[in-house]
Amino acid sequence: MIKTNPAPIVIFGESIIPGESKTINVEIARLHTTTKLNIPVIIRRSKIDGPVVLFSAGIHGDEINGVEIVRQLISKKINRPKKGTIICIPIINVYGFVNKSREFPDGRDLNRVFPGSKTGSLASRFAFHILTEIMPIVQYAVDFHAGGASRFNAPQIRLTQNNEPLKILADVFNAPFTLYSKNISGSFRSSSEKMNVKMLLFEGGKSLDINNSVADEGVNGAKRLLSHLGMLDPKHTAIKPKSPSIYIEKSGWIRAKCSGLLHDYNTIGNFVQKGTILATITDPYGKFERKVKAPNDGYVINANHSPIVYEGDAIYHMSNTTEEDEE
Repeated sequence: MIKTNPAPIVIFGESIIPGESKTINVEIARLHTTTKLNIPVIIRRSKIDGPVVLFSAGIHGDEINGVEIVRQLISKKINRPKKGTIICIPIINVYGFVNKSREFPDGRDLNRVFPGSKTGSLASRFAFHILTEIMPIVQYAVDFHAGGASRFNAPQIRLTQNNEPLKILADVFNAPFTLYSKNISGSFRSSSEKMNVKMLLFEGGKSLDINNSVADEGVNGAKRLLSHLGMLDPKHTAIKPKSPSIYIEKSGWIRAKCSGLLHDYNTIGNFVQKGTILATITDPYGKFERKVKAPNDGYVINANHSPIVYEGDAIYHMSNTTEEDEE
């Protein structure tokens, strides 16, 4: 049953009544220079009762493509709901964003410390406040991510298997790919699920990069989700997808068999046949050139865009019929 929200909602001690818009600047800890560093939480409420939806990004501070998607939802006024409430947090890990770093200043990955602790590390305190101040009022969420360490993810939604309500939402969002992915202990998604929040995890693009086509997929998926929930403002149109999302049940990593310079052949998002040349690895001196071939038929859902790789590095993620090799 969907909770209604006729009464004021309270986030970080501030009340937001139906029909009100408010930006709450959350300060959890200052910089070591004593400079204030706020996390804007942007809330827009309709006067009409409805669900509460969260769009968040920047849990990893270097994953800027997700930040761009949430920014567009705000700038294009897609976050003005026909009914219910939309909460946008473009940058959760503002410290990492300032430093162009994945982690918090304490070296921790925020997406591994949920549910956090009120008296724990800085990252743990952030996780605690997000779960206690925001998530109790949220019914639906999309958390936007990008590939790390120069690995480019084809736009995809990740969700756990055997969760029919989430599968329905994933089909509505309709990213080019949908992957079944286990919840990771300590992740935002895992803790949200335990709180009965229906959360989709979006992956697309790579760190420290903005890709317009990936951003378009994220924005259009968000509009389709809001339309499905009856929340999309009539001024906006949910674009119908050209084809259904491709579901990936099993996948595996292709690893570099030698160190050298990686020359990618741009097969990301494509279906390739076994033996297709995905890249070549060369030395810097013109002595050798080794081909990287697809080990099976399948879709290329992640490609390493680093120009330099070492033996054993994960360079391509492909769908297959065997169990996944964890990166």
